[in-house]
Amino acid sequence: MSDGHGPGADRPAGAVGADWDGWADWDDLVAAALLGTDRRRPPVPARRGQDAAGALLDAAAVSTVARRAGLRPAPAGPFPEPAPADPRPGLPTAARRRLALLLADRGAPGQSSPRAAPDLTELLPQWLAIADGHGYRAPDALLPALLDAARARTDLRPEALAFAGPRARWLARLNPEWKFALRGGPGRAAGSVLPDPASPEEVRRLWQEGLFAERVSVLAVVRHQDPAAGLALLAGTWATERAEDRLMFLDSLRDDLSPADEPFLEQALSDRSRNVRSTAAELLSALPGSALARRMAERMRARVRLELPRGGDGPRIAVDAPAECDSGMERDGVVANPPAGRGERSWWLGQMVEATPLECWTEWFGGRDAAAVVALPVADGWQPDLHAAWCRAAVRQRNTEWSRALLGAPTVPLTTPPASGEAALAAASPAASWRDPAKLLAALPPEERAAWVAEFIAAHGLSDAFRLLGVCAVPWAEPLGRSVVDALDIARDAGSYPWSFSGVMGLAERCLDPAQADRLEVLTALPDESADSSPGAVGYWSEAFQRLVGTLRLRATMRYELDGLAETPDAGPTGPTAPTAPERQRAVPGPEGWEGAEDER
Repeated sequence: MSDGHGPGADRPAGAVGADWDGWADWDDLVAAALLGTDRRRPPVPARRGQDAAGALLDAAAVSTVARRAGLRPAPAGPFPEPAPADPRPGLPTAARRRLALLLADRGAPGQSSPRAAPDLTELLPQWLAIADGHGYRAPDALLPALLDAARARTDLRPEALAFAGPRARWLARLNPEWKFALRGGPGRAAGSVLPDPASPEEVRRLWQEGLFAERVSVLAVVRHQDPAAGLALLAGTWATERAEDRLMFLDSLRDDLSPADEPFLEQALSDRSRNVRSTAAELLSALPGSALARRMAERMRARVRLELPRGGDGPRIAVDAPAECDSGMERDGVVANPPAGRGERSWWLGQMVEATPLECWTEWFGGRDAAAVVALPVADGWQPDLHAAWCRAAVRQRNTEWSRALLGAPTVPLTTPPASGEAALAAASPAASWRDPAKLLAALPPEERAAWVAEFIAAHGLSDAFRLLGVCAVPWAEPLGRSVVDALDIARDAGSYPWSFSGVMGLAERCLDPAQADRLEVLTALPDESADSSPGAVGYWSEAFQRLVGTLRLRATMRYELDGLAETPDAGPTGPTAPTAPERQRAVPGPEGWEGAEDER
């Protein structure tokens, strides 16, 4: 060390030391390392028997020590604020262990489990949904793993952040990898404690000062309690909001939409943002009594009409598509430029029909109900475009009668190949695939939805049923569950490979009623392989059904644990939602299986 005198007294902190006559600047060392000692001579001499590269590395090592020794300790930063309290009750002990297993399985790369073992990562969303329904608080020790899981899977975030509670946001401020918890999204804010809508001052403070996710959540809560107060909250800051925020706030009005929102939405039709204008028009068209809906109806009344052709044929629908898109149509949400491959007139017509109240067609077509209107022939090949627009209108306006009429009978195939001529030309149109049963089913009551899909599967099998099953309420109501099990049994007997039905099998694991497990047990047996079956298919089917049965029983055990019944095994009834001791033992086979049996003991 220098005492303040001598040749090294005025060297900077980056000096190499007394091994060299002069000192080596750190930037010169870095430059020589980047360019290479062949192209740039190091600023230090080499010792006897040492090459230039070795001298450079020695100088860098000495200089690094000198630089570190010359650093002064930085002042200590302030401690973070204490984590906010979470008053919700804690998890039952068995449920806490189950969550730890689910999160540990997600974070174990490179580990493979038996093909017959349940996929624990796919059970995590359902576990979180049940836990949120109970109002439990996430264990503090598992919050980092829970946030990591939500970071890796965006579909987990709403439930995971709601379960994580206010401490998720506190942790997210300390780790940039979890900043998504601060952004949040529509619905409940990530880990926020929302104010009481009856406290206007607290609501106003959070609306003006809160994070975006908190503001969206405050608006949703206030709107649900008092729609007029929620709308007034949004209107007060509307002019100062960013375009992307205005779009999100406007979309949050959808669930509690009412005619009282019409004046505000009419003003939004003149917004600077095209997306905001389009969303406002969509919301207004969902209000059949709105001025926009009446304007669209007036435009459509003369363009889609009922006519009686000559020659004694029955009535049919005649269509006169618009020849231009005027400024009034654009202000009402009609997009002027069609997508690639779509004609302008059919594009404009579809948007206008979609925004027309469905009740108008009954009035204009002689009092016919929805089924009778849909059954009418359409002239000049306009049927695909017209029916596609009616489908979108039924979904947007949540009209059960029209959705039922457009769905038709479940015994009719989703796609019927055209014969020839005009039908073939119509099938070539982008609107030929007008029938979207999955969206139409969403407008029906859950029981009717499940019955329709069950009958569809009984008639056509599982090939086209994946999207239809995805819109059915969970767990699948009967007879839907039986139809799916029967169809899987038929596919197995036909000798098909099970991975052809992997999508449906995955849905069945998550959506079948756990009570179906005992009925499926017989399908786990390994039958003799027939001569016409695919090689190895029998074994794969057995493993697939073993996995399905194991998953269903594990789901039953999960609910049992979250209900707190695992803490007192003798409490509560037995049955599908409260598995008996043997069922719990089968669901958790032991250390050699997919999880440790010690969690159940």
